[in-house]
Amino acid sequence: MTSPARRRAHVVGLGLIGSSVALALGAAGWEVTGWDLDDATLERARDAAVIRGPAPGAEHDLIVVATPAGAVAEVANQMLAGSTNPRLIVTDVAGVKSSIVDAVADPRFLGGHPMAGSEQRGLGGASADLFRGCTWVLTPTRRTLPETYSTLHGVLREIGASVVAIDAHDHDRLVALASHVPHLLAGALMNEATKAAEDDPVLLQLAAGGFRDMTRIAAGDPTIWPDILFENRDAIDQTLESLQERLETLRQALGAGRRATIESSLQSASIARRQLPGRALSSDNLAYLRVAVSDRPGVLANVTMAASELAVNIYDIEIAHGIERAGGTLLLAVDATQAQLLAAALGELGFQVVREQ
Repeated sequence: MTSPARRRAHVVGLGLIGSSVALALGAAGWEVTGWDLDDATLERARDAAVIRGPAPGAEHDLIVVATPAGAVAEVANQMLAGSTNPRLIVTDVAGVKSSIVDAVADPRFLGGHPMAGSEQRGLGGASADLFRGCTWVLTPTRRTLPETYSTLHGVLREIGASVVAIDAHDHDRLVALASHVPHLLAGALMNEATKAAEDDPVLLQLAAGGFRDMTRIAAGDPTIWPDILFENRDAIDQTLESLQERLETLRQALGAGRRATIESSLQSASIARRQLPGRALSSDNLAYLRVAVSDRPGVLANVTMAASELAVNIYDIEIAHGIERAGGTLLLAVDATQAQLLAAALGELGFQVVREQ
């Protein structure tokens, strides 16, 4: 990467997320250019100082592809083919990962997905603070270079995100339940209420906090969702089938007057909801783990995914190469209360781990 004073980024796609990425990077001192298919959006982004212009003025260090999911792989491959910079990093923000990661073989690409959004749409809803405290997923593979991961990890931490590493296929399976199906359900509930309100207009005046909370995400930009949903249709279908079975159980319990079944369902949901982790925050109480690693493909993915599976947040990561790149050391900064947990897990995977005092 170039010096902090001359770090250059380029954002392709200037909707809500892309423009927010541009603003966040700009606030962190990056020189940001951008491009969008819509000329009016591009002009507004330039006039609002979201970007400096439509094309990089010099070799860029980071490219963020924020197009609809179906176009990400093609755009990413074009950006990679057009650059000879070996230190270039190309990432994306799409809500589906496996099809994209499978289609982009260049080791300079590292798939990403910020778990952030807003009911506001487009450039007008963009904010430099959108990613503060959010979870930003990275999907390293056996091709991912340690420098690529550590550099992008540092950039994302710089704009306030908490970074986790997940296998791309696992990501798609998990976000089907955590993100995609909730959006479909919010839309279905909102449409059902709207239809009922045709005969009883007072219904929408009765919409209290619970209804508004459950349907808030239905106000989001509907144009970005079809690509995501179709790309992840198999995982979404399985989740919907499981949910349908759960709803049918509740429906039968209501019909049969099985109070214990209803109470048990509500009780377990209440406990689980209260135990959801809060928004990730940085910690001043950090411990440092030195992890000896060999120079083999996929070693970084093994380490970072082990941390994610244990819900251990890596606050910072540095790499020290050995002589003639025969191996090296990862220096991981983690919450001191979780350091031993991660060290033990990495030890079981065959890594040599030393905790710094």
